[in-house]
Amino acid sequence: MVLSLRDVSLSLAGNAGRVDILHGITLEVVAKDTLGLVGPSGSGKSSLLMLMGGLERATGGEVRALGRDLTAMDEDALARFRREHMGVVFQSFHLIPTMTALENVATPLELAGVADAFDRAAAELDAMGLGHRTGHYPAQMSGGEQQRVALARAAAPRPDILLADEPTGNLDQTTGEAIMDLLFGLRDRHGSTLVLVTHSRELAERCDRVVRLVDGRLDDDRRKVRTEAAE
Repeated sequence: MVLSLRDVSLSLAGNAGRVDILHGITLEVVAKDTLGLVGPSGSGKSSLLMLMGGLERATGGEVRALGRDLTAMDEDALARFRREHMGVVFQSFHLIPTMTALENVATPLELAGVADAFDRAAAELDAMGLGHRTGHYPAQMSGGEQQRVALARAAAPRPDILLADEPTGNLDQTTGEAIMDLLFGLRDRHGSTLVLVTHSRELAERCDRVVRLVDGRLDDDRRKVRTEAAE
């Protein structure tokens, strides 16, 4: 099991007191699955994704990734685990403005001790259709190109788990569809398990499985029947 959540809850302190965000979430994700998290705004989708990535700490229950208990790790161990096993893509691209596309992708690899960091980064950018933009800075690129750089950065370490939070939310329809194709292509190229938060019906329909959240609770969990040949 790639991801396993058992009776997970999340509460955060707010100005008016404690806010309960997630309630008793139990969920499992198998290898190479594509899981879509859907639901109304404020239903807890992004918070659930952050728990899966160890970017938020559950206040109750257990979150396991690749057999490791994320709830038992300290911040340093979580950072190492994410660096070695996870890629994360946000709606906002979070690129470093003073670095070129190539540097944005290669630098995390260098920090992780990858010997061929720049070669791997260049290959990933080329796979995203950005081989001609490696020397450009974020401000010199369109929103769609910046999201492709963010995808390349997340995919270059060849993560076991790829988490995406509204990856097409800031893009027009045509560009968003291209990003969708690239996202789902990562599973085929790297064998990554993909979990994504989306408001897009089209994007959700492409997932193997769709989980709907309402008011921080699991409301619906549906697996699609794949029409392609089993892998």
